[in-house]
Amino acid sequence: MSKTVLIWLFATLILNTTFAADAQQLKKTPRIGILEISSQSGGERRWGAFGQRLRELGYVEGQSIAFEYRYAYGKIERLAELAAELVRLRVDVIATSGFTPAQAVKNATGTIPIVIEASDPVGSGLVASLARPGGNITGFASLATELAGKRFELIKDVLPKVSRVAALYHTGGIAQSAQLKELESVAHAFGVRIQPVGVAAADDFDNAFSAMVRERAEAVFVLQTSFFAGPLVSRIVELAAKHRLPAVYGSRTYPEAGGLMSYGTDVPELYRQMASYVDKILKGTKPAELPVQQPMRFDLIFNLKAAKQIGLTISPEVLARATLIIK
Repeated sequence: MSKTVLIWLFATLILNTTFAADAQQLKKTPRIGILEISSQSGGERRWGAFGQRLRELGYVEGQSIAFEYRYAYGKIERLAELAAELVRLRVDVIATSGFTPAQAVKNATGTIPIVIEASDPVGSGLVASLARPGGNITGFASLATELAGKRFELIKDVLPKVSRVAALYHTGGIAQSAQLKELESVAHAFGVRIQPVGVAAADDFDNAFSAMVRERAEAVFVLQTSFFAGPLVSRIVELAAKHRLPAVYGSRTYPEAGGLMSYGTDVPELYRQMASYVDKILKGTKPAELPVQQPMRFDLIFNLKAAKQIGLTISPEVLARATLIIK
């Protein structure tokens, strides 16, 4: 065999080895699609916890994992388009939160694994059952409906004589109807009237709170929805303070932004668990084999500065149950 032929064979071997290594490297870099209904800042805390957990599991962004973020900036009509875009990119897994974004992703693909966080995945039809979700979707139930009654009882603890409570909800949030029904049921048992007040867009909040005042609401119950995120959290908190309405929320994001009180799922922990499910799927587990789980950790948070701002005193007995008190 001539020297020229040997050189050619050696060069070919090197090239083939390089191409194979490159192909293997590309194959080892899964892409995670994240669909967020609000903005980057609105989902920063949640998806930050998600990414941190993946780093703890050994993933390095840009090397062993990549992320494709898509933000709807509160525009629900864009969710279908953004979900379809992630599907066209052929991401390995899609993660999202809230019924409406989850439904958009479910409509976009029946094959790409999807990990969700939603209030009632079974009742809203996203999965077949908690134990056997079926199809390509699994994830976590945030129990917004189940916790609605407990949040209402918190209002009664703080305002024992309350008789009329406004319920702020997003008209485009289909899953909130179950929350509202549960709230009305519990309130009725206490002889309290619920005043539903819906908002369709970010510009509706001023009118919504004005309606609460006209109808003489004594407090406001803010239903859980992925639409109320980012700048809207601060807007809701500001309006509640402006109208001196004690408000209860389902996420610690609100009292951290100056809201009065919240009771709900430990959201960062929930998203850490979502990341663990993504890890299992990337390692070969099918979504249908992963049961939809329910959270085990909950936060009860009071903001005493917010209470003072509206002239409200919270009893030591109620404060003693808090997991966090913001002063």
